[in-house]
Amino acid sequence: MIMKDANCGYCMRGELLDKFGIFICDLKVSSLILFREQSKPGRCIVAYRDHVSEIVDISPEERSLFMEDVARAAGAIHKAFHPDKLNYGAYGDTGCHLHMHLCPKYKDGDEWGGVFQMNPGKVYLTDAEYEEMIRKIKENL
Repeated sequence: MIMKDANCGYCMRGELLDKFGIFICDLKVSSLILFREQSKPGRCIVAYRDHVSEIVDISPEERSLFMEDVARAAGAIHKAFHPDKLNYGAYGDTGCHLHMHLCPKYKDGDEWGGVFQMNPGKVYLTDAEYEEMIRKIKENL
């Protein structure tokens, strides 16, 4: 049985998810989401299918599949956007749904070698630009 939370964008999608992300596709045990704020081109989120808070809340088998999903998404981001480094962040102080941010970093970018800003609010794209990014990611999955 898949556990859902009616107040969680990762669980419910729709308007709740639209505030910060765009659903790309389902993976083995996760959803791949394009982060709307794109100051790091290609930034995505891999969200586990169940509403659990911690990686220790899932079985070793599910944990392995979740990490396979993260690696698959990371590979697609590398192929599509060619970052110099891909950082991985698992946060959730306020949104207690197991997820991982995949944050591409570029040597010529504004934060190379500096502290990561969770949501700098600098770069938002047109629908067509988001669609093009999603196309690139999907063709490289």
